[in-house]
This record gives sequence, C-alpha cells and structure tokens, in this order.
Amino acid sequence: MSSSFLSSTAFFLLLCLGFCHVSSSSSEQGTYIVHMAKSQMPSTFDLHSNWYDSSLRSVSDSAELLYTYENAIHGFSTRLTQEEADSLMTQPGVISVLPEHRYELHTTRTPLFLGLDEHTADLFPETGSYSDVVVGVLDTGVWPESKSYSDEGFGPIPSTWKGGCEAGTNFTASLCNRKLIGARFFARGYESTMGPIDESKESRSPRDDDGHGTHTSSTAAGSIVEGASLLGYASGTARGMAPRARVAVYKVCWLGGCFSSDILAAIDKAIADNVNVLSMSLGGGMSDYYRDGVAIGAFAAMERGILVSCSAGNAGPSSYSLSNVAPWITTVGAGTLDRDFPALAILGNGKNFTGVSLFKGEALPDKLLPFIYAGNASNATNGNLCMTGTLIPEKVKGKIVMCDRGVNARVQKGEVVKAAGGVGMILANTAANGEELVADAHLLPATTVGEKAGDIIRHYVTTDPNPTASISILGTVVGVKPSPVVAAFSSRGPNSITPNILKPDLIAPGVNILAAWTTAAGPTGLASDSRRVEFNIISGTSMSCPHVSGLAALLKSVHPEWSPAAIRSALMTTAYKTYKDGKPLLDIATGKPSTPFDHGAGHVSPTTATNPGLIYDLTTEDYLGFLCALNYTSSQIRSVSRRNYTCDPSKSYSVADLNYPSFAVNVDGAGAYKYTRTVTSVGGAGTYSVKVTSETTGVKISVEPAVLNFKEANEKKSYTVTFTVDSSKASGSNSFGSIEWSDGKHVVGSPVAISWT
Repeated sequence: MSSSFLSSTAFFLLLCLGFCHVSSSSSEQGTYIVHMAKSQMPSTFDLHSNWYDSSLRSVSDSAELLYTYENAIHGFSTRLTQEEADSLMTQPGVISVLPEHRYELHTTRTPLFLGLDEHTADLFPETGSYSDVVVGVLDTGVWPESKSYSDEGFGPIPSTWKGGCEAGTNFTASLCNRKLIGARFFARGYESTMGPIDESKESRSPRDDDGHGTHTSSTAAGSIVEGASLLGYASGTARGMAPRARVAVYKVCWLGGCFSSDILAAIDKAIADNVNVLSMSLGGGMSDYYRDGVAIGAFAAMERGILVSCSAGNAGPSSYSLSNVAPWITTVGAGTLDRDFPALAILGNGKNFTGVSLFKGEALPDKLLPFIYAGNASNATNGNLCMTGTLIPEKVKGKIVMCDRGVNARVQKGEVVKAAGGVGMILANTAANGEELVADAHLLPATTVGEKAGDIIRHYVTTDPNPTASISILGTVVGVKPSPVVAAFSSRGPNSITPNILKPDLIAPGVNILAAWTTAAGPTGLASDSRRVEFNIISGTSMSCPHVSGLAALLKSVHPEWSPAAIRSALMTTAYKTYKDGKPLLDIATGKPSTPFDHGAGHVSPTTATNPGLIYDLTTEDYLGFLCALNYTSSQIRSVSRRNYTCDPSKSYSVADLNYPSFAVNVDGAGAYKYTRTVTSVGGAGTYSVKVTSETTGVKISVEPAVLNFKEANEKKSYTVTFTVDSSKASGSNSFGSIEWSDGKHVVGSPVAISWT
C-alpha cells in the first residue's frame, strides 16, 4: 500500500483494517443497499425508481434514495435504522437489504521488464481497435494535467463511448480530452455516513488530491512520457501498459475510505458508459459473494463483456489473506521488478549493509555520526517505532536514529526523527516484512534494511559504547537478480470463500513502481512534505492490478471477440513460474520457491499471452452453475446475478467443474477427486499432449484423454483430471504441481494446489 494513502487515512485504517461493516444500533441510521426483483414491479408503476421510492416510503417517511442502480444491481441505497431495514426486508419484491461496507485502497521500467517495448509494435496495432479500448478505473480520481493523459496523436473519441466528464471542486468538464475521455465522482454514500466532504482538504470532484488514482490509471493506460523520474530516480520513458487505450476514471475513495454504495454506483455507471476493462485497486476482508458489493458489481460487468481486474490485497505473507476472490474477477498479486534503489547503512565497526531509499537532498557529511536506537531515545514503550511525539530531542539531536518498522507509515517515522532533531534514519524491517525492501522518498537521509541486517545493526547500536553510522545514497540500478520475486505484502491463498478455486490468479509488478502523481500532495503524502513531483514511486497490489488491467486492454484490442474469461485464461496459462535458468520463482518472505498460493499461475508474460494456443472460456451460465454448486438459495443467486434463476434439482453441480484455468483440490480423505475442463483452440489446428508434474507421490494425477487433437480454430475439447489420494497427510498440509498442454509451439499451463483439510 502506498505510504501516502496510509498517512492520509490513518484514522480510518486504525479503526478498520479490511472489509468493514458500518454498523448501527437499532435507533441509529446506517446505509443499506437494497436488492429488488425488477420483474416483480407492480403494473401500477411506470418507472422502477418510483416503485423503489414507494417501497422505501412504506417503512420510513424521511428516508431518501441515495442511488438507484440499473446495471450493477437492480435496486437502491438509502439510510435506515436497523428496525426499518428489517421491515423493508418483508416488503414485496425485496430480495435483500445489506448494510454498507467500507473498503480500503491496496496501495518505470515495467514495460521493458515485461518485454513490451521491443515487441509492442508487432503484437498490438497502434491505431484502430487498440485506441478504441476504454479502461475504467475506480480509485481516488485523476490529476488531469499530468502528461500521462496527453491526447496528442489520438483520434476521435470512440463512437461506442457513452460516458461523460463531471464538473466539481477544482475540476471542469473541459479537463477531459481524447485520452481521458471520462471522469466522474461518487460521494453520496460516503457523505451520508461521514458527513459533507471538507472541500478545504479534498476536492468534491474527480480531481485526485491523494495521488493513488492517478498512479493506478496511468500505470494501466498512461500516454508515453519521456524524461520521467521521481527526483531523478528511475529516469526514462514512462508509459502505461496500454498507452493508446482511453482512460475513464470513477472517483469512489475519499479520506475516510471507499463505500460500497458509491462503488456500486460507479460500476453501474461504468457499465452504462461502455468501458471495456474495469480496474479496482481496492478491497478488504472476505465475505460471501452475495454480500460483497465488488463481487456483485463485477458479475454484472462480466455479463457485459467487461474484464474486472482487482488487487489481491496487501495482507501477506499470511495465508488466507486474499481479497476479491470471486471467480469472475481477475485477482492480481504483486512481484518485484529488476530495478532497485540501493542505499548503504555504514556502521562504525566497519560493516556495511545495503538497503533502499529514494531520498533526494543534501547528503550527510562525509564522516561517521553518532548513532542511537529509537527505543533508547524515548520514554514510550513503543519508542522503537518512532511514532509521533515519542522521541526525546535531547537524545536524538544531530544523530542518526534506528527505527523499527511497524504501525505507522515508513515515511512518517523519518518525519518524526527529523522533527526531533535527528539527521538521518536507518529503518529496520521486522519479521512481518522479512527481507522485502520497499523504497520511499524520505524527508531526510534514510535507508530501509531487511530483518537480518536490522538485527545485526540493532545489536551493534545497543551494545557498542560509542556507536556511529552513516548513510550513502547510491541512486538507481537495473538488472537486479533474481527478479521477479513475490512481494512479502502480497496477499496469499488459499481462497477462504471457495477453497476449490485457486487464487490469486497471477502476479504482476507491484514493488517500487513509477507512475504519474498528483501535485496536490508530496511524494510521501505527509502534510509536512512540500515537495511536488509529476511522478512517484510506490508499492502495493494496488500497483500490480492496473498492470494486468492495461494488459487486458491490449489483449482486447487484438482479440475483441474474446470474453473476460478468455482474456484471463490467456494471461494465466502463459504466465511463467521459473526464471530463465529454469529455477522456480522465489518468495521474498521466505527466501524459498513460491507456490501457487503466492503467485497463482505465475508472473504475467504479455508477449506470449496474445497467442496462448488454447483458452478456458466461461459464460454467465457457467457462473450460475457455480453458484448452484455453492448451494446458494434462489434469493442469494438473485442478489449476485439480478435474475430469477432456479438450480436444476436433477443436475449434480460441482465447483470442481467450473472451467477455470487452475486447479485447487481440497482433500478430506482418501479417494478420487475428479475435475473436468474444456479448452478452445485459438491457435488453429494442432495436437496437444499433456505433461503432469507433482511434488508428492501421495497423490496420483491422471488426465484423460492425454492427447487432444484439434482440426480447426475455435474447436472445443474436454478432458478429465483425476486426483487419486492414497495417503493421508496432516491437516493444513499442501502440495503443488502443474498440468501443461503443448503442441510443440504453445505451452498452456495450469497450476495445481492440493490441500489436506
């Protein structure tokens, strides 16, 4: 998560780490999202909005409609007491009355690292269908003056575009152009709970005062900008993944968070506007799909052919920490790039340790300086964390201070050290972050070191009678190996809602990413940071998600007929799981090989995704069958799908039969577990043979048939995988493998995760 968002919403995150229910007592009002059975509207009403209003009046004289929804769901949102909500639930045509939830944001060498610069011209057309693709981004808005939204060289706005540009605080409709073709904001849900937006602190308009939304949308589809850098770091040409695609922004996140009634309204409008891809770097917690506003809105978008890409979350490396796990959502974890920003921690005992930093300013004097541990410069029990007001200036003045990571934002620790008179900071990771190094544009000379180095430095500074240190900032280096590695913060599987669907789907670059920024805030987002930059470097699955959103836009331009499931399938089955030397991708949290619970199908490889050979496609009907397999009631299915759908009592539904490009097997005893899949040839005629790998001999994986012969393009073939378990492992054990189909030209890979429950 970006440090700017951490600092600007500290009060919210402290109250609400994750997917938060905004509760109300029986006498207090809360916001509710009301799902209505559209087909049950009495004939006495001409408009659904009139019916919704009448239904609401039956339980409350004073309640007003916040939003009416037409696409994401059928229904409305409003403020009610718990008693009124319960009463509304009994009214005809009401499917469900769900309480508002609050979400959080999951806060450029990337194109070159992904192999796009030298391949793009051959793979993706520069005009025509490419520039007709629209990427919609739900986030904190946009800084339209950024060069990343230049429309130079763009043709007319696509005729299919139905969206618009909304005016508001510090934002006029004329700020949109042929690149930034849509900008809207949604605040009714937020304001109904949090009170009116303070326009002295943030713009009640699409304008981005935070930076997060500008960063994500420009990562997905920013125009090409030469000479981009953050304070001289990562200098070069910045470009989004789909630089010729159009951008439409939907501001749904404010200082106090992102509210589900606003998110649903934005999805509702984005569908009507005719976006092709929806990118949402937000989420939190786990909830059944029929109670999750993002999952519900994403289902409606999927039906309209819109690929929905979401961040997996920043709660790693804990297991079961994923967000946005619905199978109609593409769930994206984070990996590193091959670029770093080294900064040395130099100790008086002659030892040096390499950390990272984006500090730009006057260097420390060329000599060793007094060095102190923050825990010994404070009377607070948590003084080691360098939280506001905890350091004693007399003990810190003129010294380099060692702080431990945790609780408050990394950049805020440096601010605290500087305010107390410290001249530099060595920030040490703890066990929660291990060896993962995330760079920040600190306000004073500083470097962040890994846990192992931190332990050695801490021992030195607390035991040496006269500890000294210095910090040397070394700039930008590229070609770092190994890369990518899975980021420690990237949320991990298994999938706690549906264990038989493997998530995340894949990983993409999400550490130290350069992209456009607001000039309403400094690179740290701290109020005391008066610096203004056009580009910033931040980290999070918030950053990896728009990489995949932009790549999906590229694939959509090449294959406009492909469904969202087909595009995701192409990205997943061509992802890589090993380095060029054949060794497996590593997890920085453990230093060991990562697993499909960490990286999903692997790291995205866009240049091979355009020609995957085979795809695993899915239709709305398939997803409805999936909901039946979850034993959802007709009311719950209606909440997700907006239709009256009855599961066939004569049919046996199985989650294992959802045509997903990966396999998650939950073992609850010895026996055979069967999964069926259907692949479609998009590479023409060919004969594909299967190759199975497995870590354990305790599970035999057999595929029938082992050869698939395609005579023409778009032909479909089915196969069955049987996982035969003949040994019992301890509950909580996992084993991994893969199933790959190849015709000698294409390799169509699927990860396998087996869990003993």
